[in-house]
Amino acid sequence: MSSPPPRPISVVELDLAGPDGPVLSLRPVPGGPALRAGAVYALVRVEGRPAATVLGTVADGDDPAEVLGALARARLAETGPRTDAERLAAVRPIGRTDLPARAREGLTPPRTSVVVATRERPEQLARALDSLLGQDHPDVEIVVVDNAPRTTDTHDLVTRKYADRVRYVREDTPGLAVAHNAGAAAAEGEVLAFTDDDVIADPHWLTALTQPFAADPGLGCVTGLILPARLATPAQILLESHGGFAKGFEPRLYDPAEPPADEPLFPFTAGSFGSGANMAFRAAALRQAGGFDPATGTGTAARGGDDLYAFVAVLSAGFRLRYTAEALVWHHHRDTWQDLRNQAYGYGAGLTAFLTATLVRHPRLLPALLTRLPRGLAHARAMTARRGETPEGGVPGEHGTHHHPWPRSLSRLERRGMLYGPIGYAKARAQAAQRKGAGR
Repeated sequence: MSSPPPRPISVVELDLAGPDGPVLSLRPVPGGPALRAGAVYALVRVEGRPAATVLGTVADGDDPAEVLGALARARLAETGPRTDAERLAAVRPIGRTDLPARAREGLTPPRTSVVVATRERPEQLARALDSLLGQDHPDVEIVVVDNAPRTTDTHDLVTRKYADRVRYVREDTPGLAVAHNAGAAAAEGEVLAFTDDDVIADPHWLTALTQPFAADPGLGCVTGLILPARLATPAQILLESHGGFAKGFEPRLYDPAEPPADEPLFPFTAGSFGSGANMAFRAAALRQAGGFDPATGTGTAARGGDDLYAFVAVLSAGFRLRYTAEALVWHHHRDTWQDLRNQAYGYGAGLTAFLTATLVRHPRLLPALLTRLPRGLAHARAMTARRGETPEGGVPGEHGTHHHPWPRSLSRLERRGMLYGPIGYAKARAQAAQRKGAGR
């Protein structure tokens, strides 16, 4: 007997004065509906800084701040609470990158260009641009890349509503990586940040994402935290209950000179580094790495993998990559079952397409992949066997507890996508070659 579909979950932000302190504020996420009785998913902040998530139930007549505050204090007691310095103690210090976040606040973030690729979604784009124009970063330009447009809606929105505040770039060749390369070519910033048109950026997002570049000249990429903006449909809840896009709250530093012991397949485990909706590159590092592979990404036959390819390309060029949860965006997950099916297939295809692209464009990495593969597979099997033994809190459905089991049909779609990925990448490369030949 199948379980009933999950009911909508309210998504809110809860700020505490300290790990065991009183509630400073409780509010819906930006653009989200008001909290209502029932299940509630809360981002826990400590004096404004993202620290954890909790999932609780607020009954009619309950004080939501009291209920969620108690859950948040209990969660922080389980996971720490730890200071910035203690969190960063697990990260190998390099130069000034070991400074706690509060100490880094005195560093001026570099001039940054934010690139947003979009296609025929003006309403979502307007919401994203409004959040980007509200950033506390001191020196930023915003570049919108209109990818293979069918109408003038995006052009009209940017040039009329956001004239003189947002730059418009048209790229007629379809594909997210092509659009990102076009945005990077037009951008003037020392750092290039990328996000999607279906996010709302926290006001401190860009500063938190780019300050690390001022601290570490060898840093090539920074990624950040992605949380759900809404959990209103079964598809949205199912995606988030099985990981979503979040990478946790612990800072990580990935250094090709000192590969992490807990990732035997490094740097090929690019999915653990971050996601394309929340990433920034030092412009010089991205260009040295060759930019994004135009035969990858949504809008191409490869279906995805453009962000994963760029992460590995930058690491392979000798640069470091940092993850920080203080750089936060709220992502509007797709809301239908068919969207989730497409996403599952695209994830699988993008994974093997990115691996294919990496080996095609960087064949010197093949021996490293073959050497790491046996340990990587053993590690993956061990992780699968342990899944569910220690459920993590703070996620809809609790990871590993199978409150909302991942349907086998989606797993099959993901595996089919993995088989297709190399074929899709080959098709996308052939199509790119044809376009290049036709343009001569």
